Amino acid sequence: MSDVYYAAAYWGGRRESAEECAQRAATFFSLLSGCHSDYGRWYEKASSRKKALQLHFEPTRETFVRFFSEKKYQSGDDGFSFSAWTGHPGNQGGMVLLGCGEGGERVTNLAQLYFPSEPPGINELVRLPVLSRVVRAMVLAWEPDWAVVTPRSFREQVSETELPGTFVGWLTYYSRQWGEVPTLPEPVQVELVEDKGSLVVLTPEQLEAANANHLVLGRRVQQVLAEAGLLRRVGERG
Repeated sequence: MSDVYYAAAYWGGRRESAEECAQRAATFFSLLSGCHSDYGRWYEKASSRKKALQLHFEPTRETFVRFFSEKKYQSGDDGFSFSAWTGHPGNQGGMVLLGCGEGGERVTNLAQLYFPSEPPGINELVRLPVLSRVVRAMVLAWEPDWAVVTPRSFREQVSETELPGTFVGWLTYYSRQWGEVPTLPEPVQVELVEDKGSLVVLTPEQLEAANANHLVLGRRVQQVLAEAGLLRRVGERG
């Protein structure tokens, strides 16, 4: 089995109503459907694959308002949580996890997408053009502080912590409020995501923890970002 690649966006406490979260969720799924055809059909999670395949839903604002009115999708004092998957067998599909609407100083809201770890899905989806569109969908829908796309093993080797905001991935996004991204060594590219923030692309080729050059580059970039004050936990003040 190949490495586990995932995309995740995080933001600190931001209290939002069910209607506001529903609109963001609908926008996210709509943008996600334009990233790849696999993201055009979704199912609620359930205790078995057979049961989940009976829970197909259309990811509209009205659907999410209904979901977030149900107790099973409410989280904490004022937040909402939700998970869905694409219906593909085994590790060939995708899964979304959402946690939104919670306020408070120590709260971290999130949107996560796990990619296939087996072919053909991993070959079609774990490609830079698709991943870049996924991050942009997360940013435009959720307006996070920080976002990342990375293989899990790479994260484990370049960072002593898994805390959001404290490491660099294949793609790493910083909101404008997070701080200005400094000049980074080649082949790193920095792209603007509309007026929201900056997307750091570590390498144009597929990032792999087994590639020693990728690990060296990742640690070097982390050092530069740390010196610029950009490596800090989501929710902490810069």
